[in-house]
Amino acid sequence: MTIEQVHANEVRVKIFKALADETRLQIIKKLYETGKELACGEACPEDLSSKSNASYHFRTLREAGLIKVRKEAQNRLVTLQKETFEQYLPGFLDTL
Repeated sequence: MTIEQVHANEVRVKIFKALADETRLQIIKKLYETGKELACGEACPEDLSSKSNASYHFRTLREAGLIKVRKEAQNRLVTLQKETFEQYLPGFLDTL
């Protein structure tokens, strides 16, 4: 197995672990449906219990390369990284 294949497999494992949670899937779905950058609070499911819990979910998605987070003043804004989905899970977003 080449180094590139090993790396691709490691990335896939992170992606699947990130998507194996219903809350994170809801965040991805909302970002995909809106098609635009959202504040973290807007992207969160309404039943998300705490800010630290939300931070954990966003960090997991960011580390898997599924979202991009940027800070603007006091707000954190999130964007879906469609390129990651296209490269590793083509067609996945259309199934949401």
